[in-house]
Amino acid sequence: MSNDRHDSTSNAPSSNFLRGIIDNDLAAGKYANRTDANGHVLPQVITRFPPEPNGYLHIGHAKSICLNFGLARDYAGRCHMRFDDTNPEKEEQEYVDTILDSVKWLGFDWQHESQDHLYFASDYFDQLYAMAEYLITSGHAYVDSQSAEEMAANRGNFGEPGKNSRFRDRPAAESLALFRHMKAGEFKDGEHIVRAKIDMASPNMNMRDPAIYRIRHAHHHRTGDKWCLYPMYDYAHPIEDAIENITHSICTLEFQDHRPFYDWLLEHLAEGGFFKKPLPQQYEFARLNVTYVVTSKRKLRQLVEEGIVDGWDDPRMPTIVGLRRRGFTPESIQLFCERSGVTKSDGWIDISSLEGCLREDLDPKAPRATAVLKPLKLIIDNFPEGETVECTSPVHPHFPERGVRTFPISKELWIEADDFMEVPSKGYFRLYPGNKVRLRYGYVVECIGCDKDAEGNVIAVHCNYFADSKSGTEGSANYKVKGNIHWLSIAHALEAEVRLYDRLFTDPNPDAGGKDFKSVLNPNAKEVVTAYLEPGMSKAMPDEKFQFERHGYFVADRVDSKAGKPVFNRGVTLKDSWGTR
Repeated sequence: MSNDRHDSTSNAPSSNFLRGIIDNDLAAGKYANRTDANGHVLPQVITRFPPEPNGYLHIGHAKSICLNFGLARDYAGRCHMRFDDTNPEKEEQEYVDTILDSVKWLGFDWQHESQDHLYFASDYFDQLYAMAEYLITSGHAYVDSQSAEEMAANRGNFGEPGKNSRFRDRPAAESLALFRHMKAGEFKDGEHIVRAKIDMASPNMNMRDPAIYRIRHAHHHRTGDKWCLYPMYDYAHPIEDAIENITHSICTLEFQDHRPFYDWLLEHLAEGGFFKKPLPQQYEFARLNVTYVVTSKRKLRQLVEEGIVDGWDDPRMPTIVGLRRRGFTPESIQLFCERSGVTKSDGWIDISSLEGCLREDLDPKAPRATAVLKPLKLIIDNFPEGETVECTSPVHPHFPERGVRTFPISKELWIEADDFMEVPSKGYFRLYPGNKVRLRYGYVVECIGCDKDAEGNVIAVHCNYFADSKSGTEGSANYKVKGNIHWLSIAHALEAEVRLYDRLFTDPNPDAGGKDFKSVLNPNAKEVVTAYLEPGMSKAMPDEKFQFERHGYFVADRVDSKAGKPVFNRGVTLKDSWGTR
């Protein structure tokens, strides 16, 4: 495995070997002049995104979504949205719904020329069954009645060929009769199984008479109890591709050894007249491996079920719903997937690249706002009691046409606790006794002291202001100060819950090498603070994103925000702080 690290700041074009393959196929006219069952000319590029509806999509799935839908878009083709729902015990409508929502949110759909291309493997159960009957009658499959233990023992290993089942030469008529009795529900789970008849001595374990049908007395979320016999994924998937006229069947590298069976199956079904050539072709690319996350569905489910996170959409989760709730945008995820490239070699992408894409996307988009996350009171002793003065600042410093925002300054303000030191360290330019700073967009003030509680903690800072120093006035030019700090009027600031999220794990490879991923959980991955925001933020709508000046990019939580009382999640800080840890 490669240890390549992709530079999060690189703007170089990413590599994508699949584009070369498609370009060659188009030049050769490989899939030209094909028509569907209604005589309509088919696009020369048809891809598909085929998740199993047994969990929530994560950042790795986003790569496949962007790749399959993106290639179809770029080559004037179409991409099918297909659910491989062949495992009824683990599949639910909830997962179907969230997957469809996630794909749409990422910016893609399955419409092409006003036609909907949403499919389910369960749509094809009758056809899949009929093709299995053909394989049995033509001598390419058989019903095996070995126990699971016998099958495992006879399969062999990488250094030893497998052994033929004693049922391998069962007459086709007998296998067909058994298969029909299996369909009728006359056997228990595991009592019989249907296997392709290929080569038990093949060096590729996937070609050693792979199972194509098994008995499962389980309720299916779409077909109910109609079936007690379900196709295996490796059998159903290539057939679904062929039925849907897929041209380029793109999957991750772990399916590379499954490709010979994919080709074997479609070739034999084409011989039987089920499909016309050219047949779909499978291509494999390296999956997206991102540092500081786990993407195993089992481990993600464990995090949810054990209450380590607050659900599948917890902003610390690498799920698409979690990333969305944290404030990631579809554009930032698309940019990240594009920059990660499409190769045949495994490597790791540092999560800082994903975070950098969010900063890059939001910097020109996000309106600015002032927030104080760790409040400390600042009292302007010589400011007139009960008075306020309006201050203005740009909605976005680089786009003056977006206008200004206004907020008042008064005698008592909130400032960040970090902006005062009673005894300053070297190079500290903010508030300390005797020093002057500018209140951003407001006045220059001079610190004159502080109040402390019985334990010696600073509870308030005192200063005097210079009435002729207001930002934007002629007098402001007369004051030269090095410090410039944020502030909010206590009487006018909006109190709000703000959640400061960080990486869920402290280890860049939390589940590598068999380690316990829970042992490297980051205890500081979530911090909830009562913060103060400029008054206009009371109008923030769920999913609306802002740059809190100095602190980072934040989003109004789409679940817990209420009218006039938004809750904010930090998506990412303004700079990558992990590089210095």
